[in-house]
Amino acid sequence: MAARSILNFVRRKPVPVRDVLHAQVPELQQAGLAAVYYGERMGGDFYDFLRVSPTRVLFGLLDVAGRLEDNHAIISAAQNTFRTLGPQLFAKDEVNEAEAMVELCLQLNRTILQASGGVHSCPAFAGCYEETLGTVCYFNAGHTPGLVRDATGVSELPATGLPLGLFSHATSDASTVVLEPSAVLLLVSRGVVDAKCGGEEYGIESVEKMLQRSTAENAREFCLTVLEKLQEFTCTPPTHDDVTALALTRDRTAQVIAAAV
Repeated sequence: MAARSILNFVRRKPVPVRDVLHAQVPELQQAGLAAVYYGERMGGDFYDFLRVSPTRVLFGLLDVAGRLEDNHAIISAAQNTFRTLGPQLFAKDEVNEAEAMVELCLQLNRTILQASGGVHSCPAFAGCYEETLGTVCYFNAGHTPGLVRDATGVSELPATGLPLGLFSHATSDASTVVLEPSAVLLLVSRGVVDAKCGGEEYGIESVEKMLQRSTAENAREFCLTVLEKLQEFTCTPPTHDDVTALALTRDRTAQVIAAAV
């Protein structure tokens, strides 16, 4: 999993932001998708993107417990399941996305348990973006809340189940959210909300405030703004843990198609 540097972006000071992609980010119709993390990976933050049909793109952000050198095999196994099963579940035009998402969650859970040889916590958020409708069907298995900013403000997408890797038969519900034109969906890893300065925790509320005020114009800029604001808070490089942001944006010119979800 090779790394390549991207824009150094904080007040013209060098910031070791990394963009480590397991595959090229798919081009979306009237939307954008990006993910970045700070510095060199130490833990189990893992993200991936995959086009699974002509109108659907699958994305996920996982946080496998432990150090990178100890959980590499688990991450590799989870990626294999994500990439193998995703197209099988979501390729058909008339797929029930909620059922497919629950099945993906179940199989990722089993993969993590098998690869680790036992209990191994892995909070995870995965979603399937349907381009023609602007909808995201997702599960949140004990991950930090997804955040959606639209004309009404910022709302949270809370956990729909327990973290993966804890119980063999655990399941997570799937929900659907509509992204109106100009809306953004933002995910951040636990390393962002747990960052501290002088005993004060950054918290999800700070991420929400940043998202509400941000003037970013595309998915990558939203991710970079997360890292910029976090470094301003900590006053030092946030190297306490993996720090990752993933964003999905819908263009303000996107066509609105009425749909029941």
